[in-house]
Amino acid sequence: MKNFILASGSPRRIEMMKAHGYDPIVMPSDIDETLPLHCGMTETVAFLALKKAQDVEARWLALPEAAEAESAPIILAADTVVYKNEIMGKPVDKEDGLRMLKALRNDVHYVVTGVAMVEAGKQKTKVFYDITKVFFTDYTDQELEEYLDTDEAYDKAGGYAIQGHFAKYIDHIEGDYHNVVGFPWDRIEKELKYFEP
Repeated sequence: MKNFILASGSPRRIEMMKAHGYDPIVMPSDIDETLPLHCGMTETVAFLALKKAQDVEARWLALPEAAEAESAPIILAADTVVYKNEIMGKPVDKEDGLRMLKALRNDVHYVVTGVAMVEAGKQKTKVFYDITKVFFTDYTDQELEEYLDTDEAYDKAGGYAIQGHFAKYIDHIEGDYHNVVGFPWDRIEKELKYFEP
């Protein structure tokens, strides 16, 4: 089995890989996530995922152990956003979180994850995205205030985690649950066949 480098420090993505039998080297990317103007939701996540993968590829190839590796590792990078009338990343503060979650209240939005896979030092790359529709129920401003006084919201796109405290406000989803967590795992496993010898 090939070695993997995960270009993310996300505990959810690390757990998901380990749950499926992979023990990746964790090497988070620290790219500037400034977007080109006029990017749509799918272009945004695909662009950022590939940028993260290429950043980690360059850093890996500069390491002494890269020259000694028996085979080229596959780098997995991802970027997740929430979309409803605008692209929503992670809230910068409580006010930003309130704005996002009020906009999502009692309505449907999209969670889009872009994934880039790069075989380090080779010319083999796969980039794709997955979209899940998430339907929220109603909630009060007071409930939002209390939620945003916890730490949960601030490292999640759109200010919530489907597997966290905010799950009780999710009516239902259409699409891949794991995509909302941050990795569309079924699609990833299908796309990995591209890297088989």
